[in-house]
Amino acid sequence: MGNLQEGLDMISIASDRPTVRIAAPGADRAGHAGTAGSTDGPGGPPAVVELDRVSVFYGDHEAVRETSMPIRQRRVTALIGPSGCGKSTILRTMNRMNDLIPSARVTGRVSYHGQDLYAPEVDPIEVRRRIGMVFQKPNPFPKSIYDNVAYGPRVTGMKVGNMDDHVEQALRGAALWDEVKGKLRSNGLALSGGQQQRLCIARTIAVRPEVILMDEPCSALDPIATGRIEELMHELAQHYTIVIVTHNMQQAARVSHYTAFFTAEVDAAGVRHGKLVELNDTGKLFTDPDDKRTEDYITGRFG
Repeated sequence: MGNLQEGLDMISIASDRPTVRIAAPGADRAGHAGTAGSTDGPGGPPAVVELDRVSVFYGDHEAVRETSMPIRQRRVTALIGPSGCGKSTILRTMNRMNDLIPSARVTGRVSYHGQDLYAPEVDPIEVRRRIGMVFQKPNPFPKSIYDNVAYGPRVTGMKVGNMDDHVEQALRGAALWDEVKGKLRSNGLALSGGQQQRLCIARTIAVRPEVILMDEPCSALDPIATGRIEELMHELAQHYTIVIVTHNMQQAARVSHYTAFFTAEVDAAGVRHGKLVELNDTGKLFTDPDDKRTEDYITGRFG
């Protein structure tokens, strides 16, 4: 664990960076607190990302309806719920990945340190640098391990003192350095599935984000590799804010500080849409949820 901690300390310590607004200078809008609960209360960690009455449409279909929730700094927030309830859709609103879907439209407000991420002056590329993403299936580039990690800093023009050191720090931060330090010029696709996913995590943290979004990062991995990723999430949460979508309720209970339960409902017009039911401290949500629908889901009565 010493090498991992060293890598994290060197690559990105959020508290050592000033809060940076994404929009042009002078933009300073106060964020709206989400309506969902949190046991941190007003004295707890501040919200890095906040969703206020966020709805997502694909064409005329409202896929997710009026979601409001805070994402707390240096905490792991898990999004759980049955298939089709909008977990991944909501996750993608946080770094504007839905922009890549021509029919997608987002209403409401998604803010990062109070800045509206969907304001016209905001560059979505800069949003995705500050709020990185790790996908369900490992997707390393068909390049060397070294070039996979160095790619982001190079294409964004990020200033690094020494690229070799920077790559090493990112790989240490992803708990991968000791396994690949002798084969950095080997193709990243030659790694095992679990190693490829940690390489993708190293590629993400190499551009020094503050938030890491993970869309079912362990669904394609074996139990041993899953355990490594979960252990890594505990370490990463000391320095990064993490949001994870998972179908595995046991995983949510193991890795997260907060859990948000989404469900799919059919409205009076017969239209199905996703809806946030409850956001709560993970321990409370799994033992004493506030909403009967949450209890029914986690006890296996539906879903």
